Order: sequence, then structure tokens, then C-alpha cells
Amino acid sequence: MNLTRNLEKLNAMSVNTLVEHIGIEFIDSGEDYLVAKMPVDNRTRQPYGILHGGASVVLGETLGSIASALVIEGTVLQVVGLEINANHVRAVREGFVYGKVTPIHTGRKTHIWEIKIKNEEDKLVSVIRFTSMIIEPLA
Repeated sequence: MNLTRNLEKLNAMSVNTLVEHIGIEFIDSGEDYLVAKMPVDNRTRQPYGILHGGASVVLGETLGSIASALVIEGTVLQVVGLEINANHVRAVREGFVYGKVTPIHTGRKTHIWEIKIKNEEDKLVSVIRFTSMIIEPLA
């Protein structure tokens, strides 16, 4: 598996989507990982002024879905989310958070990914497990 890709192209895929709207940006990729950052600002905070757990889940699902799409790149298959689980362990009030996705399992029909979200001090904010299903193209 090789997740190393042109980050400019990955970011261009996000134009006019939720990903662009909340400011997620792909910033690094390698053989078995992909990294994106997300701002903690008025788009991603909950009413108490801290990072919304749902925003973290969006970052996690975005990373997992794109990673699965890169694994099956060049086929006619498609990726859809099947399940996501998140544990939030630290609050963040400002700055950026960074999500890094790595594979747990990449089979023919399902992929399972671990996404760790950290703050600017490299402290764990959330840990997410995302499962995607690989399907024939939707009609």
C-alpha cells in the first residue's frame, strides 16, 4: 500500500464540500499514512468554546475515506463509510488539530483505519476507528 500522493490534488478534491467549509487541509502523506489539519475556530467549536466532537469525527471520516479511495485507486470500485467510533480525550480551544490515519486492515470488501487526532503540542485529542466498505459503483 502506498498512500503517498500529490497533496495539492487531494486538497482540490475538497473544493465546495464540507471538508473545505470547515477548513480541513491535507498536509502530509507517506507509504502507510495520510495527515490533515483542521482549524479550531467558529466553524468547528461547540457552544462551550471547545472543539466539537462531531468536527473531529468529520476529520476522521475524511481521512479514512480518502485513504480507502487511494488504496482502490485505478479500479471501478467506490468507498462508502460503514462505521465510525470516536473517543475524545482532551479539549482544544484554538489553533489546529492534526489527524493521522493508518491502516488496521485493507481487505477486498472492507478497510479498517485508525485515526489519531492531536493538538499543536502533539497531545492526543481523539482516537477514531473508521470502517469503510468497498462497493460496486452506485447507479
